[in-house]
Amino acid sequence: GQPAHLNDAAREAVSEIHMASIAESGEAHLVEGAPAGTEEDSEELELEEAQAEAEAMLDAEARGNGTVDARVEVRAPAATAGYTQRSQRQRSGNDRERQGGGPRDRQRRGGGRSRFRRRESAPVPLISDLLKEGQEILVQIAKEPIGKKGARITSHIALPGRFLVYMPTVNHTGVSRKISSEEERQRLKRIILSERENGHGGFIVRTAAQSASEDELRADIRFLKGLWQDIKNRAESSKPPALIYHDLNVVERVLRDQVTSDFSVIWVDTEPEYERVLRFFNRFQPQMVKRVKLYTKETPLFEQFGLGEEMNKALKSKVWLKSGGYIVINQTEALVAIDINTGKYVGKTARLEDTIVKTNVDAIKEIVRQIRLRDLGGIIIIDFIDMDERRNRQRVMQALEEELRHDRAPSKTLQFNDFGLVAITRKRVKQSLERTIGAPCPYCESTGYVKSVTTVCNEIYVEMRKIAKHLEHEDVMLRVHPDVAKELKSNNGRLLNEMEEMTKRTIIVKSDPAVHQQQFDIN
Repeated sequence: GQPAHLNDAAREAVSEIHMASIAESGEAHLVEGAPAGTEEDSEELELEEAQAEAEAMLDAEARGNGTVDARVEVRAPAATAGYTQRSQRQRSGNDRERQGGGPRDRQRRGGGRSRFRRRESAPVPLISDLLKEGQEILVQIAKEPIGKKGARITSHIALPGRFLVYMPTVNHTGVSRKISSEEERQRLKRIILSERENGHGGFIVRTAAQSASEDELRADIRFLKGLWQDIKNRAESSKPPALIYHDLNVVERVLRDQVTSDFSVIWVDTEPEYERVLRFFNRFQPQMVKRVKLYTKETPLFEQFGLGEEMNKALKSKVWLKSGGYIVINQTEALVAIDINTGKYVGKTARLEDTIVKTNVDAIKEIVRQIRLRDLGGIIIIDFIDMDERRNRQRVMQALEEELRHDRAPSKTLQFNDFGLVAITRKRVKQSLERTIGAPCPYCESTGYVKSVTTVCNEIYVEMRKIAKHLEHEDVMLRVHPDVAKELKSNNGRLLNEMEEMTKRTIIVKSDPAVHQQQFDIN
C-alpha cells in the first residue's frame, strides 16, 4: 500500500511546527523550499536528515487527521550501515495499519509556538499497537551501531543520487541552502515537480545539482525511481529476513559525494578499481574521466602521500602544535576530553597572559582538524588554559566558532563556563576513526592502565598470608611476569625473604613472559 500524503491543512501545520522548532532550538529543518544538505555533508547526514523529515511529515499528517501511520521508526540491536533489510511480518491485505486518534483542533492560537507545544504533548501510540510479531516491514539502516548503541533503522527510505536524494514515502521537495540563487532554486524545483508522478515521492536537491542540466537531473530522477522499483520487486520476491539492497562501496560513495571539479587528479593504485572508477565517471561525471590516473610506483600509495603517518598520528592521544605547545585527546564512553598545554612554548613577551592566549588560539585550528580527521562526535569538552581577561576568552571563542564553520558535520558550541571549559556537541553518525580502525586493548581492558609491579607484589604477599596455613608442599612455585619477578628479587630479595619466613616454605620464583603483569600463579 502507498502511504497517504499531506493535505493542505496538514502541510500548513507542519510548516508552522518547523518554524517554531527553528525559533526555539535554532536548528535548521528540511521544510518545503527550505535548505536541505550541502555537497560537503556526508551521505549519512543527508540520509538521516531526509529520513527525519519523512518521519516528521507523516507524523504531522497522521496527527492532523486522527490516524497514525503503522510504518514507524524501530530501533534494532545491530545491523550494517547503508543496508536496507526486510524483516518478517504476517501478510495482511493492507500494508499500513492505522490507530484511531482524537480530532485535532486546527484553530490558530497565536502562531507556530503554541502549535509546536501541542505537537509535543500529543499522545503517542504504543509500538505494540503498530507492530505485531511476525509482521514484515521494509526498513533501512539510518545509523550504524556506535559503541554499545544499536543501529537506528527506519521505514522511511532515502536513496541518494549524484544530484538528489529520493524519498519515496513522503510528498516533499527541498533545496540545499548552499544554492542561494532564487532563480536557480525555482528552476530546480520546477524540474523536480514536473517529474513527480501524481505528486508521489519526495526529493532533496543536493548542492551538486547547481547548474546541472535538465537532462542530468531527469536522468538522476529516473535512475532513483528505477532503483526504488527494483527494491520493491526484490522485497516482494525475497523471503524475510533478507538483504534487499546495499549502497555503493566506499570508493564510489566518495566519488559521488565528495569529488568536485576542484579536484585536479584522482589516483587509483589497482587496475580493477581504476576501471571501476572510470566506468563510474563515464556514467555520472564524464568531465572528470581525464583526471583519473593509475598509480604504478613501487612505493605504496598511502606512503607516497604520507597518509599512513597521518593515520598513525590520529590514533595518538598527544598532538604537538607548531608553536611547541600540545593538545591531549581522550575518548570515553560519555564524551571526548581535549586538554591544551603550553609545553615547550615560552612565548615572545614577558606577559604570561599573551603566551596563554597565543597557545589557545594556535590550538583551535589543530583541535578542529583533529575532530574532523578522527570524526569525533557527541559531547566534546575543551579545557583551554585559564585566561584572566574576558576579551581574550571572547577572542578564543570567536576563533573556535569561525573554525567550526568549515566542518561539514552540524555542531553547537557553548560559551566558557565557570571552570574555563568549552562544550561542543557535534553530530555523530558513525564510529570515530579510533574505534573504526582500532580495537579495545585486551591487555589493559581498555582502561589505559595496568597495576604497577609494586601493587602486584603486595597482592602476592597478601595472598601468601591467606594460604600460608594451607600449603602442603615444602616448596612453593610462584609464576609471575618478568617485571614482577625482578621487583621481588630487588633489595636482596627482602620481600621474598619475608614471605618465606611467614609461610615456612621455600618460594621458587619462575619468570614467565606469557603471564599478564597483573596476574600470578601459586602452586
